[in-house]
Amino acid sequence: MVTDGALEAELLRLAGSVPDPELPVLSLAELGVLRGLQLVGPGRVEVQLTPTYTGCPAIDTMVTDITQVLREYGMAEVSVRTVLSPAWSTDAISAEGRRKLAEHGIAPPRPVGGGGPVPLELSVRCPHCGSVDTTVLSRFSSTACKSLRRCESCREPFDHFKEL
Repeated sequence: MVTDGALEAELLRLAGSVPDPELPVLSLAELGVLRGLQLVGPGRVEVQLTPTYTGCPAIDTMVTDITQVLREYGMAEVSVRTVLSPAWSTDAISAEGRRKLAEHGIAPPRPVGGGGPVPLELSVRCPHCGSVDTTVLSRFSSTACKSLRRCESCREPFDHFKEL
């Protein structure tokens, strides 16, 4: 017999496996936006989700995708609640998520840790060649959470996931 704890763990794994709509190389679990999941009754589940920032345009797609995967598993009622506190930070991105970002040509954010000020460092490591000789081309890239940079060593452009 499946226990409630085992079922919750499986549902959390399924919800966490949903790809992020803006960065499909990462799952919602790897991005760190999936905060929790509880069974609230037979066939009923509540999911807590924290957007990367208030007003994130991808939140509706995340909710739809989570709802779909959990309904396909057999949950009749899926409620996804947005949780804004504590706020999401780039420290929530898992080590696997950071590895995947770099593997796909996006410089991962540096750890901020502790909720203090974001450290200002002028160099960002190129995900292509590893050089720290990089230049900001634009403070914004394909999404508001990334900047566009160019490596001065290999001359390749790349996105950098900004630290928050």
